[in-house]
Amino acid sequence: MPLRAGIVGLPNVGKSTLFNAVSNSAKAQAANYRFCTIEPNVGLVDVPDKRMDKLAELVVPNRLVPTQIELVDIAGLVKGASKGEGLGNKFLGNIREVDAIIHVVRCFEDENVLREEGAINPVSDKEIIETELQIKDLESVEKKMQKTEKQSKADVKIKAEYDTLVRVRTHLLEGKNVITLGLSKEERVAIADLFLLTEKPILYVANVDEKSIISGNQYSEALKKAVEAEGSELIVLNNSIEAQITEMEDLDDKQMFLDEYGLSEPGLNRLIQSTYKLLNLVTYFTAGVQEVRAWTIERGWKAPQAAGVIHSDFEKGFIKAEVIAYDDFIHYGSESACRDNGRLRIEGKEYVVKDGDVMHFRFNV
Repeated sequence: MPLRAGIVGLPNVGKSTLFNAVSNSAKAQAANYRFCTIEPNVGLVDVPDKRMDKLAELVVPNRLVPTQIELVDIAGLVKGASKGEGLGNKFLGNIREVDAIIHVVRCFEDENVLREEGAINPVSDKEIIETELQIKDLESVEKKMQKTEKQSKADVKIKAEYDTLVRVRTHLLEGKNVITLGLSKEERVAIADLFLLTEKPILYVANVDEKSIISGNQYSEALKKAVEAEGSELIVLNNSIEAQITEMEDLDDKQMFLDEYGLSEPGLNRLIQSTYKLLNLVTYFTAGVQEVRAWTIERGWKAPQAAGVIHSDFEKGFIKAEVIAYDDFIHYGSESACRDNGRLRIEGKEYVVKDGDVMHFRFNV
């Protein structure tokens, strides 16, 4: 199953418009009223990768199969969601089910688009959602603290977990997301069963007006400073323009449209690629006459695990992997040329797969 990223934000900031633009398997209803997305819309999104196109030019396969991630368009959140305001409980429950968050923030003026939060203030909007997530996490942490406090006095292991919960609680009370606390792998055991909302990585999208699509504006700049302070990434888009680009089928028309706005490629490409990286994913390829295909794995996976993505039997019966670095494949032009020039390597069970590796697996049935 593809890893999931949830698109969140206040009502009417452009979440569903963005979802419509990127999803190639589902369409959300984009409308100018609150909570038009009640049940989360889910769509599979192809991850654009120019490396696959380069491989296809050399191999000339019968088909190309890109890798995908899953995007979830979640209902708009309002202040007080952690206490059940609006569709708060549904919203927060849906966020628990995703692996990363794409937070869309309004960075444009338009009197025709409803807004109940007052003057445009992207930093304040960002903080509204963060505060609601932090409050909900605080409830979860404090509930577990109450359950484990007595046990912690008699059990060293539980005492260590309790101390971690205290640190997490303090961090949340300071208005900070858990992901910025820098817990070790051992410390995270204490909160693993809580599925905390603010422990998820976040990518921010500044939805700007048309004239600001290249350089941004005062609103996106203010948001950028706030985001950089916590080590997150910001992408500037005009969601409506991106939706128009997606709807264009003629490639020449699409290129003319991009040129008109001074874009080298759709901004959505950057968004999808950044989301992919946010999920700590990398790609390896299989390349043959039948197909050139991209496969998704988590960074740091070893060869048998990567083989298991193709079929569980590949992992169980793994013998070895034939590996060609992407740059070598492009330089020499074919698998046979790489083999002849000593660029095809035989790797075993301990090999950590690199992003872009072109691989074939040998296994016992």
